[in-house]
Amino acid sequence: MCPPTGTGISLLPGLMMVFMASLLISGCMSPGSSRGNRPDLSRKVVNYGQRVPKGGGHYKVGKPYQIANRWYRPRVNTHYDRVGIASWYGDLFHGRKTANGEVFDMDALTAAHPTLPLPTLVEVTNLENNRKIVVRVNDRGPYRHNRLIDLSRKAATVLGFKNKGTARVRVRYVGRAPLDGDDSLEKRVLAHNFSSGRSRTIGRYNPPPSDRFTGQSVSHTDRKGRSSGRDHTTGSQIFSFPYDDHLLPGE
Repeated sequence: MCPPTGTGISLLPGLMMVFMASLLISGCMSPGSSRGNRPDLSRKVVNYGQRVPKGGGHYKVGKPYQIANRWYRPRVNTHYDRVGIASWYGDLFHGRKTANGEVFDMDALTAAHPTLPLPTLVEVTNLENNRKIVVRVNDRGPYRHNRLIDLSRKAATVLGFKNKGTARVRVRYVGRAPLDGDDSLEKRVLAHNFSSGRSRTIGRYNPPPSDRFTGQSVSHTDRKGRSSGRDHTTGSQIFSFPYDDHLLPGE
């Protein structure tokens, strides 16, 4: 945790600035965060303790970008299924805008990923204890140590690696997340997997018609902003294994 201001330490003004800067970089980061010193932090729009709005962002794939001499190429990949190291992030980013315009809530089941579309639902399995949840990917990162995904503090806690900082995980694409921030699917999976004492893999999530996409295409919108609720690239539903809502208990 970061120390409060006015600790009573007597230092020269110049040394105090160096001391506080070093605390910000090393002491205020989440133990597993792979983000390092981020000079590009967005402005905090919600203070801790205040209600964090759900959704409010936009659908985004994004162009290729470069971080620390490494290129990342975002793309739609409905067959995404990878194993790697997960980290987590929290306090420093809480209440700030994510890469697609939502607000990061470290107490929600969310995550950051370098290349998946935003927002996307993925299933994350901690391979060290077999705990399994579904999270909403609404931010970009991580960018160090070849880590696969950066989870919120809540997600890391549920998966059982918050204190350790990192874990070996499997990340599997589930579907596109609803833009309104509805997290009922994540909560139902959490309730089912952790109340029954067992985890099961879910099928593909079938989003509302207006949230379907194929490749870079989203449903058609006319000049007045009304969505047709239909994919005009193929005119068909792209998820061949819709999520069976009746298989999980309600909240």
